[in-house]
Amino acid sequence: MLSEEELALLEAIRESGSLSRAAARLGKAPSTVSHAVRQLETRFDALLFDRRRYRLQLTPAGHMLAEEAARLMQDVSRMTQRVRQIASGWEDRLWIVTDEILEFEFLMPVVKAFDALQSGVMLRFKHEVLAGTWEALRDGRADLIVGATNEPPAIPGLRWFELGVMDWVFAVSPRHPLAAVEGPLKREQIVAHRAVVVADSSRRTAGRAYGVVGGQPALAVPAMRAKVLAQRDGLGVGWLPRHRVASLLKRGELVEKPTADPREPNVLYVAWRGDHEGRALQWWLEQLRQPRLSERLVKGIDMFA
Repeated sequence: MLSEEELALLEAIRESGSLSRAAARLGKAPSTVSHAVRQLETRFDALLFDRRRYRLQLTPAGHMLAEEAARLMQDVSRMTQRVRQIASGWEDRLWIVTDEILEFEFLMPVVKAFDALQSGVMLRFKHEVLAGTWEALRDGRADLIVGATNEPPAIPGLRWFELGVMDWVFAVSPRHPLAAVEGPLKREQIVAHRAVVVADSSRRTAGRAYGVVGGQPALAVPAMRAKVLAQRDGLGVGWLPRHRVASLLKRGELVEKPTADPREPNVLYVAWRGDHEGRALQWWLEQLRQPRLSERLVKGIDMFA
């Protein structure tokens, strides 16, 4: 294993091509550098430097050693930074899982603000759906979850707060048979037609689907945008976030239908494990508690304006 001084020596010689310039760069006497070079060659039992030319050059073996030394120096530098980072209270990385119902673009300004802190913390974002969001926190695949639905489950050390409330509208294509039905839609009328649902990403359970009546056929799609498009094209029916389909409703590409059993608004949650509260997590929680950000996340944007 090379010492940090030896790593620096090889790098200085590789870049300068001269023992004297390498010595000046390192702040050492040329004789000291020359002695260190001979010791390196003795230790590896190999000729590392070609001294036959005016400019000191590395032999193939020396090139390999210098390249590996440069890589090791970078690794040592990164390790040193990570040690200092963690010692100062920053996490090595922060895994954030958002429910698919939220739009990542509203978190991008927050990511930029976090980058400005130069904390060194690596961020990783991932989408989950319904029970899969809570499951990611419970299974250790998330340090922080944003936009989770349903009541918080029993998770050791769980902490949470409400992000906001999302309103829904039951909508169908104007060409769908239910569009012509007068009055509030009854259960038996809805169950006769296929529902469009965003597939639950839970790995432990069969998952659940919002707004599906018992026995109703369903088309499971991978994202909310796909659900909106499927319902717009008459492939099924179901509940959609009101604010995100406002323009489709206004243009008549979707038709809002009252139902005998209206869907209650959904409370969305932010949650984390109380035993893992580093500086990065605390910073993100502070941002998510800001009313302006939470409102933008919950309301999102009109997908088709």
